[in-house]
Amino acid sequence: MSVNEAELHQLDRQLVWTGFKQLVPLSVFVVVFGVAFGLAAAQSGLSAPAIIAMSTLVFAGASQFAALELWGPQVSLLTLVITVFAINARHLLMGATLYPWLRHLPTRKRYGVMLVASDANWALSMQAFSRGQPGLGLLLGGGLALWSFWIFGTWLGVYFGSVIQDPERFGLDMVMGCFLLAMVVGGEKNLRMLVIWTLAASSSILAYWFLPENSHVIVGAITGGLVGLVWLEKNHER
Repeated sequence: MSVNEAELHQLDRQLVWTGFKQLVPLSVFVVVFGVAFGLAAAQSGLSAPAIIAMSTLVFAGASQFAALELWGPQVSLLTLVITVFAINARHLLMGATLYPWLRHLPTRKRYGVMLVASDANWALSMQAFSRGQPGLGLLLGGGLALWSFWIFGTWLGVYFGSVIQDPERFGLDMVMGCFLLAMVVGGEKNLRMLVIWTLAASSSILAYWFLPENSHVIVGAITGGLVGLVWLEKNHER
């Protein structure tokens, strides 16, 4: 059931709990990747506390795996920071698309919610907004579910990870990507979203061809984020 536009940004314990429960089934698959990361990190020589702390504080699977590949005394901290930023630059687009509803929250709560934003809970929250329903509960509650299962999977990988060393063998590496694609296809369909995704994709492809490695992620995210921010701001100033 849809609610008034002014109520779409509401956030309470019930909405957060509902969002948490809705993302639990998908979070089970996240455990598999957590196990793979925990095992890979342990084999890289990191200590168990450091590995679990990384998953707790960073909460970004792809960039954590990339950091492992670069880990060593020959790679500077700046290189690691740039790599992690490049892989996670899509969060610029996420933040821009969520801003019309996040801006109603106090600053501390706004950034607290975004700490657990990821592809899956972002997609579900945007789908809820497109149906005229509150989506911040899905964003926070779903993010907490994904985050907690990611940490649990990492812990399993550190101590018992030898059982699952190759998730790609079972096709589990495609779960998150297919889920995000399904959410985007089933989400809001209008000229604004078409322009945002078209410009983001086009600029990303051009950057992939002509700019340094991984820069296409940053370029695509910034392009889509700026277009989405400007267009959404105009639509919500009425």
